[in-house]
Amino acid sequence: MFFLYNLLTLLAGFLLKIVALFSHKIRLFVNGRKTVFNTLQQNINPQDKTIWFHSASLGEYEQGLPVMEKIKQKYPDHKIVLTFFSPSGYEIRKNTKAADVVVYLPLDTAANAKKFMTLVHPDMAFFIKYEFWPNYLKELKKSNTPTYLISGLMRKDQVFFKWYGGFYRKALQTFTRFFVQDNSSKELLQGAGFHNVMISGDTRFDRVSEILERDNSLPFVQEFKNNKITMVAGSSWPKDESMFVDFINSSNNTKFIIAPHNIKTEQIQELKKSITKKTVLFSEKEGKNLAEYDVFIIDTIGILSKVYSYADLAYVGGGFGTSGLHNILEPAAFGIPIVIGPNHSKFPEAIAMTHMGGCIAVKDKTEMEETLSSLVYDDDYRHEKGHIADTFVSMNRGAVKRIMSNISN
Repeated sequence: MFFLYNLLTLLAGFLLKIVALFSHKIRLFVNGRKTVFNTLQQNINPQDKTIWFHSASLGEYEQGLPVMEKIKQKYPDHKIVLTFFSPSGYEIRKNTKAADVVVYLPLDTAANAKKFMTLVHPDMAFFIKYEFWPNYLKELKKSNTPTYLISGLMRKDQVFFKWYGGFYRKALQTFTRFFVQDNSSKELLQGAGFHNVMISGDTRFDRVSEILERDNSLPFVQEFKNNKITMVAGSSWPKDESMFVDFINSSNNTKFIIAPHNIKTEQIQELKKSITKKTVLFSEKEGKNLAEYDVFIIDTIGILSKVYSYADLAYVGGGFGTSGLHNILEPAAFGIPIVIGPNHSKFPEAIAMTHMGGCIAVKDKTEMEETLSSLVYDDDYRHEKGHIADTFVSMNRGAVKRIMSNISN
């Protein structure tokens, strides 16, 4: 089985090089891995002590960051090596100060895993949420490296829990401890024979709580808001936008900020054309009297969490498509009600917050407009839902402390 896995991985690497000729994202994926080993050789000496963190993409990085920061404080003599699988994580966080070395993770071939481990020689390794690479895990086990899963989220449809998943289940034997988000994940792992499992919760609750302690001021957003009720639509896709654009066009005395997930010029222009209200783009804001505008489209990245601090309610995108729901905890931390689409069954925080009432899931355009209308025009209803969202975040903090208390090296 290992032979077949390695053969398929090598084949995938070859095919990705072909696809890279036609896809910018895959080109970043392929080209970014060409210099990984040179970067590691230049930045890590054989005598250096290191700790390795791996995240698939940006969301997993945010989950791992609070633990990474605590580990850095606890082990100041170690270099933190951070790897990403996806360009959407690496390209945005390649200059993060949280790590000493940031690179793509080379494809999971036996040769790559051995070379990576030789160069990095970590004293500990942390995988975030659900990244499992058999060759890397095999090398970690061979070197007896303490290995941890952070904010693990297991689902019964994963290969580990299938009758044919023995090869992958064996790879999980590498983990010293699984820190999982919920009881369902714990039961699945225990049912597969793993008892080194602890329910620690989701580290993102600690991460978003830290956002409240920083300076979130954006004077240009304050000017735009002009003391009016403001809805922020964060990480929206065209399918999401088609559900709320008519509500925007028919609303009165309300401000709207839209931060699309994709900020390609053509998509931004299509969105702008669909809006009949007076609209301004972030890239066009200089010299404008922003208070005069009704809609502000954020065609840049990196400021959404600060923008949420000015919201009275939020719509979080992804729930009307198949790409996955985006981060609902950032707006929740600011104590505002959240609206999402129907496709959120793989996101336990969305299910739990919806059950409590701080998050409202809508299934179509009619429900969207009715829900947004209630939140915009009924102050008591909006404040009640926002308070529930804030309480939900507060009651789920503490995952980082539980993880740090159960790490030993």
